[in-house]
Amino acid sequence: VQLQASGGGWVQSGGSLRLSCAGSSASPWTFETHAVGWFRQAPGKEREAVAAISCSGRNTYYADSAKGRFTISRDNTKNTVWLQMDRLDPDDTAVYYCAMKGVTSAYYERIYRHDYYYSYWGQGTQVTVSS
Repeated sequence: VQLQASGGGWVQSGGSLRLSCAGSSASPWTFETHAVGWFRQAPGKEREAVAAISCSGRNTYYADSAKGRFTISRDNTKNTVWLQMDRLDPDDTAVYYCAMKGVTSAYYERIYRHDYYYSYWGQGTQVTVSS
């Protein structure tokens, strides 16, 4: 499974960006059986969870720093997850990574907050917010 994260860039404080995470595989696979998380890592800091979404998209998680400003969503017909980020702040400056975890049907509605759950990682996309 390969993940391609895109949509990062430079934006002024208060602005918006929409990150995309597209999944693909050379082997047969099903995007909808994979839970997805977005993480970020700022220079000199540990990687932290930003948001996560269940396989169906019905359940979501947001870090306190993202609540009310970020929205995670997915379209399983397009093999894509998005992270809409509004009212960005310089503290949001980081490399953002999407990650994916395959689950069995019993866990389709579960969300995974911690990076150690995830098997597949995208390459990261830089988000820079200037004051």
